[in-house]
Amino acid sequence: MQTTSSKPPNMPHELPVSTATTTTSTDPKKLTLIPLIFIIYFEVAGGPYGEEPAVQAAGPLFAILGFLIFPFIWSIPEALITAELSTAFPGNGGFVIWAERAFGPFWGSLMGTFKFLSGVINIAAFPVLCIDYMKRLLPALESGLPRYFAIFGSTLCLSFLNYTGLTIVGFAAVVLAVVSLLPFVLMSLIALPKIQPHRWISLGQKGVEKDWNLFFNTLFWNLNFWDSVSTLAGEVENPQKTYPKALLVSVIFTCLAYLFPLLAVTGSLSVDQSEWDAGFMAQAAGMIAGKWLKIFLEFGAVLSAIGLYEAQLSSSAFQLLGMADIGSLPMFFGLRSKWFNTPWVGILLTTLISLGVSNFNFTDIISSANFLYSLSMLLEFAAFIWLRRKLPMMKRPYRVPLRLPGLVMMCLIPSGFLIVIMAIATKTVYLVSGIMTVAGIGWYFLMKLAKSKKLLKFNVGGLEEIDQVRVVGHS
Repeated sequence: MQTTSSKPPNMPHELPVSTATTTTSTDPKKLTLIPLIFIIYFEVAGGPYGEEPAVQAAGPLFAILGFLIFPFIWSIPEALITAELSTAFPGNGGFVIWAERAFGPFWGSLMGTFKFLSGVINIAAFPVLCIDYMKRLLPALESGLPRYFAIFGSTLCLSFLNYTGLTIVGFAAVVLAVVSLLPFVLMSLIALPKIQPHRWISLGQKGVEKDWNLFFNTLFWNLNFWDSVSTLAGEVENPQKTYPKALLVSVIFTCLAYLFPLLAVTGSLSVDQSEWDAGFMAQAAGMIAGKWLKIFLEFGAVLSAIGLYEAQLSSSAFQLLGMADIGSLPMFFGLRSKWFNTPWVGILLTTLISLGVSNFNFTDIISSANFLYSLSMLLEFAAFIWLRRKLPMMKRPYRVPLRLPGLVMMCLIPSGFLIVIMAIATKTVYLVSGIMTVAGIGWYFLMKLAKSKKLLKFNVGGLEEIDQVRVVGHS
């Protein structure tokens, strides 16, 4: 069965059909392997910018061990699950489809709430992080109206760039990654003769209390959101083959991008532990190579923040479109731009909410995003295990090579870490997350009422359409 490449822009439920065909032709509007690798990279990391608080919280040794070990207990399992379920259900709903297929529409809607809100909170951090680097060059951005207008203006400009198309975002991600990582490569090479390996085993300064809350949240924030790319499955050329390859390469690439600069700086510099706040890498570059590299790295930080914002805004916006595809949200949320075919409603809504939370401090943003994401990931692990048990014979183009007991063990370890992250959260984070959860439950019943009373137009039967497409695509 073949489908035509021309699609009306306001019929997003047709989108998964194009991803499931077996045609060998390439749609120029679809994401291919290389752009997808770098979009995943920016979904998760965007470079070593932001890893500094791990050293401030627990010292060099724990920071190095954290970025060395954490990918094995968290990033790889999450990436494997994303590869299996994204190829089995190649629709823009992503993790919402997984939860709904496993446990029903209520849990699918709640998954959508957790993921969307955590994603939006995460997105809000990137203009803030960008301005934190820029204020080192422009002290006027430290506080007050100049800082507010800088965050506001940069957010609007970046959202407009996202509106111009996912293909543009994909190729821009490649350029942004190369340029933003180049100063770290130069810094690591220049630092080599200055490295003293004994500094790597330092437990931190005497008398400085470990801040495990900040430490684990920093690790988690820097190495999560691997599944965010699942909401772009409807926009990827041949997702059944492309996703596993892209996730494998991006996991390796991301982990190395964190470790090498961290080893270079902690090994070559001896500075007060309190200096390792967000943005310290730029100071380190100046100490190691001079002001020119400091400025280059700060410029790279701005580019990295752009890439992070663009990639994660795309995922959040397409998540709303995907939820409209399957009938979880009104069809209005699935409207696409007539000019760029992008989900303009999702982009606009995500931008407005991110602006609303951008006045939080950087630590609060990380903690709130992590708590909501932890709730969603516990649900995602459960959905993954249950779908293996519920639908053991379902065609999976990529299958994690473990039986059910092995999968349970694979998910238990990161689940334990999630519980730790949630247990050490502050009262403010508990309160905010509780309010958002209640709001998500209320939203589900509001949508259910609107659907039953026909107050709004929904794509009834959208999930069944995606299932039919999946079967056709695998035949």
